[in-house]
Amino acid sequence: MTETPRLEELKRRVQRDPASISFAALAEEYRRLGMFPEAIETCRAGLLRHPSYVSARVTLGRALIEVGDFDGASAELEQVLRSAPENLAAIRALADIHRRRGEVSDADHYTASLTNATPVAETPSAPVRIAVQSAAVSINPEPPALVELESFLAAIGRARRDVTVQAVR
Repeated sequence: MTETPRLEELKRRVQRDPASISFAALAEEYRRLGMFPEAIETCRAGLLRHPSYVSARVTLGRALIEVGDFDGASAELEQVLRSAPENLAAIRALADIHRRRGEVSDADHYTASLTNATPVAETPSAPVRIAVQSAAVSINPEPPALVELESFLAAIGRARRDVTVQAVR
């Protein structure tokens, strides 16, 4: 596989500073390119230094799903939910694991929890909340609209936290 300019830049960044959290972006890029063994190796190496980095654990879980290691993926994703119970990506990935295993009731449990995972206070409006709920109804391993929506909601959450921190100062 030909390396993309983004992949090359991320590799250089991690090589310059192996202790940085840039490993997570590199691992996610590997995963997106279908380079699952590289994503797994990169996550595991980075998580040795940053064991509580939630998004890296989600990337590791997703990559493990792709190589068929459902037990390993479940362990990673369940660890994510212990520290971040509202993590939509982890919930969606766990539902996918149960669906692939044919465990429909367990998959339905995670799918149902998606509609409740985003607290009303975290969403900017009813239309966004409805979009999250609609996306949860038909879960795919990685629906682009839901991924974009998750990024949007995370940005809103960060902005609200920044405003709160500034107001306290």
